[in-house]
Parts: sequence; C-alpha cells; structure tokens
Amino acid sequence: QVQLVESGGGLVQPGGSLRLSCAASGRIYSISVMGWYRQTPGKQRELVAMITDISRTNYLDSVKGRFTVSRDNAKNTVYLQMNRVTPEDTGVYYCNADVAQYLGSETYRYWGQGTQVTVSS
Repeated sequence: QVQLVESGGGLVQPGGSLRLSCAASGRIYSISVMGWYRQTPGKQRELVAMITDISRTNYLDSVKGRFTVSRDNAKNTVYLQMNRVTPEDTGVYYCNADVAQYLGSETYRYWGQGTQVTVSS
C-alpha cells in the first residue's frame, strides 16, 4: 500500500505565499509523475502543476509564473510553492503520485487526502 500525506495548507492573504508538501510512503519502487490538483465548489478537479521523474513540469495557465512545483526523489516528496496568491486560488489541493510498487509492475495513481487553501483578507 502507498500513502500520500499532505501538509502546508491554511489561510493566506491575497498577494501572500504558501508552500504545500506531500510525502509518499509505503511500498514504492519508483514514482514517475507527481503533481497537484485543486477542487473548488461547482468545478471539476483541475491540474495545477505536475513534475516528472526527470523534472519536466507543466502548469495550469493561471498559475504560471506564480507557482513552482518541485520534488525530492530521495524523500518521495513533492512541493508546491505558491506565490502572489489570489482568491481564485482558493480550494482543496490534492497531491498525486504515479507509483510502481515493484520492478516491472504497473503504475497506479495514488491520491492524498487533500488540504484546504483559503486566500482571503
């Protein structure tokens, strides 16, 4: 089994910064893609940022230049540095990891439990 535990959410003022972390643990052979999605009421879950095992990244257009995704492969951890946040960044942020548990096994996507980010003055 694989568990993803997120931390770092909370209340932040517009223009402020926040850093989210997500650590994967359990039976892990390799992790190809790690990323962050967010969910807001009435909207589908959307990809915010993702990073591959060779550090290729992809971002939602509205966060480009403000958010930075990174990972520490030795710690199986992905981070999301959020700068110059706006109220539109409010939502529940979920991390994901595409994990192979054994050499040659299939990759499955695992999810964290979600962490609330609220941008408000």
